[in-house]
Amino acid sequence: MSEPGARPVVLVTGVGRTVGIGAGIARQLAASGWDIAFSYWTAYDDRMQWGVQTGATDEIVKELSELGATVVPIEADLVDPAAPERIFAAAEEQLGNVTALVMCHCESVDSGILDTTVESFDRHFAVNARATWLLIREFAQRFTGAYGTGRIVALTSDHTVHNLPYGASKGALDRITLAAAQELSELGVTANVVNPGPIDTGWMTDEVRDACLEQTPLGRLGTPQDTAHLVDFLCSTNGQWVNGQLLKSNGGSA
Repeated sequence: MSEPGARPVVLVTGVGRTVGIGAGIARQLAASGWDIAFSYWTAYDDRMQWGVQTGATDEIVKELSELGATVVPIEADLVDPAAPERIFAAAEEQLGNVTALVMCHCESVDSGILDTTVESFDRHFAVNARATWLLIREFAQRFTGAYGTGRIVALTSDHTVHNLPYGASKGALDRITLAAAQELSELGVTANVVNPGPIDTGWMTDEVRDACLEQTPLGRLGTPQDTAHLVDFLCSTNGQWVNGQLLKSNGGSA
């Protein structure tokens, strides 16, 4: 565990399970010298097909700590508009100023144009779009880092057919995040969006897995570590010149 202030601080949202993309990104950033605050929401996993992974938060904290990071887990429901302020306040109180924001959180329930409910549509936009805006706003209002050191990365998806509220709200996330690359220019904060393509973190059926493999030239599915390598670069000093981009890290998947 590092001394307070010895390492830069990143907030990673959506780190609920050890096999998830958020956890993979958090591990990579911890190994690269970041202290980690991460948010999770157990109730979301509980209503999804994979269910709650018992002990996941403690295991993730242990793994990140063993990589040298000071770690602050924060449970928060991003449907609540007050959650971003509370998350940042908790992170700053224990770790100091957050200089990177990586957003891996999502609401994702399959439904199409004809069977999406208004409640589901609104929840998707509250979590995937509104919370993204509020997190970025909170980050910018609190940011005190040196010019050029701030980083924002959001994960997106272009899967909208039969996944309407998810895909539509992720499209809104794209626009919000890319706007930050321009609107936060006075702070020297970069903002980019990453589309990781199909990554099996427990949600794929055999049929979906086979279909994704057929569409990927490299003949394998993506892993959380694949996404983590790109996010790690974007958050690094070497990644400063990449700004305002929507980047596909999907192995060439069609």
